[in-house]
Amino acid sequence: MRLRTKVRALLAAAATAALTLTGVSATAAPASASVLDIPPKGANDWSCKPDSAHPEPVVLVNGTFKLMAENWAKLSPKLKENGYCVFAFNYGHLETDPIPQSAAELRDFVEAVRGATGAAKVDIVGHSQGGMMPRYYVKFLGGADKVDDLVGIVPSNHGTKNPLAIPAGYTVCPSCLDQRAGSDLLKKLNDGEETPAGPDYTVVTTRYDEVVIPYTSALLTGPAERLTNVVLQDTCPLDPFMHDQATKDPVVHQWVLNALARKGPADPGFRPRCLGGA
Repeated sequence: MRLRTKVRALLAAAATAALTLTGVSATAAPASASVLDIPPKGANDWSCKPDSAHPEPVVLVNGTFKLMAENWAKLSPKLKENGYCVFAFNYGHLETDPIPQSAAELRDFVEAVRGATGAAKVDIVGHSQGGMMPRYYVKFLGGADKVDDLVGIVPSNHGTKNPLAIPAGYTVCPSCLDQRAGSDLLKKLNDGEETPAGPDYTVVTTRYDEVVIPYTSALLTGPAERLTNVVLQDTCPLDPFMHDQATKDPVVHQWVLNALARKGPADPGFRPRCLGGA
């Protein structure tokens, strides 16, 4: 527990620095709020009401060890600018709790968003663990009829063979053990249909993923009418983004907006504007 407290303190300090760099002031939050609780720009306007062009509010779900203000510093305001009601939250003790516990937190947050906005369903956009964990909510916790689109950015859908997941898991991060390739959690999650009916699924990954190894473990199987798998370099060969900063990639943003704006998952024939015209 001491190590977890130390990690939390270090991340809080890092969050303060990150907020300064992204133009979010920690003093803008209520005095009772921790720096950990500050949302990214564009998120958590609980008076926001979806319009007919954007009927589903978007829930952003962090990756492991991430804080919402940093994780979504670029994508949250982009979504807001495009007309979406956007919501974000920190969960699972910096996303280290076991996946089923975090999925229950997501379930409760979705209900809060639905209650505040009056929306029947939400769209979920998640990074890393945040792209995989919502599938547990959909499959086992009643989320199938509450989610319209699930967009995973470099999600850990089939886990990682990265050896660092093991020592982290046995110290401060039970969710890291859940995200190991072949874990009991992932066997349960991926048994049977990987994309059960209800949401439309879009996966966006990069060949340069250094965390979810191999990068292909992010990809899902399922019928084309409700699943699109995207590898960034298939359409933008020079895209340099790796795992950690993938949510800040302008090309990723285009794929996310494409998925959210249409019926079904992202259009597999979509051709984004590549960085530097590449």
